[in-house]
Amino acid sequence: MTIEIELKFIATPQAAGKLAELLSTLPHQHQAARELTNIYFETDDNQLRRWDMGLRIRGVDQRYEMTLKAAGQTLGGLHQRPEYNVELSEPVLDIARLPAEIWPQGTDVAALQPRLQPLFTTHFQREIWLITTGNSEIEVAFDQGEVTAGDLSEPLCEIELELKRGERQDLLAFAQQLVALGGLRMGSLSKAARGYQLAQGNPPRQIQPFPLLKAGAKATVEQGMVAAMSAGLHHWQYHEEVWLRGNAAAQDAVREALDLLRQAFSLFGALVPRKASSALRQQLTTLEETLVNEEQDAATFCLSSLSVETQLALTHWLAESQWRQWIDAKGEAKLQGSYKTLQRHYAEPRQCRSGEKRSSR
Repeated sequence: MTIEIELKFIATPQAAGKLAELLSTLPHQHQAARELTNIYFETDDNQLRRWDMGLRIRGVDQRYEMTLKAAGQTLGGLHQRPEYNVELSEPVLDIARLPAEIWPQGTDVAALQPRLQPLFTTHFQREIWLITTGNSEIEVAFDQGEVTAGDLSEPLCEIELELKRGERQDLLAFAQQLVALGGLRMGSLSKAARGYQLAQGNPPRQIQPFPLLKAGAKATVEQGMVAAMSAGLHHWQYHEEVWLRGNAAAQDAVREALDLLRQAFSLFGALVPRKASSALRQQLTTLEETLVNEEQDAATFCLSSLSVETQLALTHWLAESQWRQWIDAKGEAKLQGSYKTLQRHYAEPRQCRSGEKRSSR
């Protein structure tokens, strides 16, 4: 098993054209573009999806590999998932060769095998650079092709950064250089997620309300803060995708996400020094003010340097716990306090104010 750590970006052709020039300035090894074909498997009731698993066979140069990706974490465009790979002599699924312990308890692997059928495919050209930056090696992959399910398909044009060796900090730092090229946006949706959407008939993505935060009974204030801001970032990126696909009403949901993120920084401002987030808060404010214009073009906003750099900076801030450099022992004790207690503390004044309003009627 390996833990795959990667950042995904959706690229415009213009950005892709600048990629090689940027990478030529760094120590690197280059691999010319090769054709990759991937077949993704699923049961008729989406059992793997419900387990948060993805299963595929990849073919390249007459060599085949079966890969199962297990449940992991996605933050912004940063994806971290356990991955299991098995070499195959031919493109025939054989899940008995995967480690038995990866399946949920009680899974009958022999019974599951015949239920798994091809659901969608991806076909793309992949060009690879292995670069050295900081103390790390990062694989930069440029993919161009399409994802197909039945009669439906959509184009792929992506840049993926995968940490092969070293520190996640170096991966995120290099990503800052990459987004300076322009013409990129963070990819919160994997190729598999896009394939599942097509396999369902590609229904329009709907505008969603902001979800209720569900923190564990023993969640700390710090964990609650990360959960709240991660949810805000997800809300932003989801509705960015909806907006770019033609639903102009999603602009309001993007603005709502920006406002919620600013509110989250205010809520936790008494616990995390404001200087730890001053640049981020200013970026969020500027973006929100931009969306006051009802005529704002989705592509212009979503591909703007400020939008992409803010998403990446927030991802970096959360993934690397960047506020901690500003925290003293007293602040640490507050962050390790109970999130449930904090919620009650802020809820009680609102409840009192509601009661006063009712009494005054």
